[in-house]
Amino acid sequence: MSDLPNCPACASEFSYDDGLQYVCPECGHEWSKVVEEEGVDEASGVRDANGNMLANGDSVTVIKDLKVKGSSLVVKVGTKVKSIRLVEGDHDIDCKIDGIGPMKLKSEFVKKA
Repeated sequence: MSDLPNCPACASEFSYDDGLQYVCPECGHEWSKVVEEEGVDEASGVRDANGNMLANGDSVTVIKDLKVKGSSLVVKVGTKVKSIRLVEGDHDIDCKIDGIGPMKLKSEFVKKA
């Protein structure tokens, strides 16, 4: 019996140790040993466009012009948003943008500042 963890993506029992990470040969998923040892679920959480984990209170920068629905306003590329709040749902960032007001953003259109 192997004491290596099963793959978190496909639950395969054939994972193997590859230095600093574990690898699943069946689905190709790779995950960090540190994440596994700390008991943190790598799949949960909100990630920005670059794959960085986001947390409540972080500052992010918008990476694409975003039209505000129901308005003629546009959130321009490079707009910095401070003190974000993570929420459940399709738009997973709740924030207030200077000059526009309260908004919900998708994490795929921001990067961590």
